[in-house]
Amino acid sequence: MHHSDELKTSIGPVVANALAEDIGSGDLTASLIMASEIAGATIVARESLVVCGQLWVDEVFSQLDEAVIVDWYIGDGQTAEADDVICKLVGPARALLSGERTALNFLQTLSATATATSAFVSAVAGTNTRILDTRKTIPGLRLAQKYAVTCGGGVNHRVGLFDAILIKENHIRSAGSVTAALKSAHGLNTDVLIEVEVESHDELQEALDAGVGRILLDNFSIQDLRHAVETNQGYGYTAAELEASGNITLDTVRPVAETGIDYISTGAITKNIDAIDFSMLFKID
Repeated sequence: MHHSDELKTSIGPVVANALAEDIGSGDLTASLIMASEIAGATIVARESLVVCGQLWVDEVFSQLDEAVIVDWYIGDGQTAEADDVICKLVGPARALLSGERTALNFLQTLSATATATSAFVSAVAGTNTRILDTRKTIPGLRLAQKYAVTCGGGVNHRVGLFDAILIKENHIRSAGSVTAALKSAHGLNTDVLIEVEVESHDELQEALDAGVGRILLDNFSIQDLRHAVETNQGYGYTAAELEASGNITLDTVRPVAETGIDYISTGAITKNIDAIDFSMLFKID
């Protein structure tokens, strides 16, 4: 998986904050172990998953003690089954004990996002539809979760409010119309994606007439999505990319994809996730 410079730069501070939250002024329980004690440990999966979180786990133990060595057997973007060993660790016992929960917290959360994404991607396999994420992420983990989405085979939508223009219902109301909002957006002369959300077929046609790169069809029925795709195709080379969104679940995503839509965006892969079950098993010689 690709690691952007922005992502790599974000990992250190995010991990430092997580460690400070857990350890505070010091790990009182780990202090019961002699500072010279060396230990080994394995992180084991307890269920099927797509792995994500390698860089964050590495960073946890690097910040605690650079003497810790982490040897990965199953890396980001790869699948694992219950009882598979994900990685082995060896180093000062205090560092391994102090970092255990923080490391697993990152691994269980990011693997959950990657695994949920993979399920959606698999559900639309054979269509031309791609699964997009949203901004419905865990605060402080935006870049991490978006990376996890790519590990699961999904595609990133905009990172935030700064790298694309997405005109939604309240923007349209403030501007007065879809046409007026798009005119203002085009007036910015920016090269970022301009997308508009529409809630009816009339708004879809208005957006197509105004010219826009992508149109978000919000809570359209399957029949309405098919109609939208047909209408869009009629615009030929000025047709837009079409994105569907709104209460799309793993059970309903396939029929949506089969309408011919280009993208399906869902917050479920980043916010409606169940942490993956991992165990960290210690062996102290």
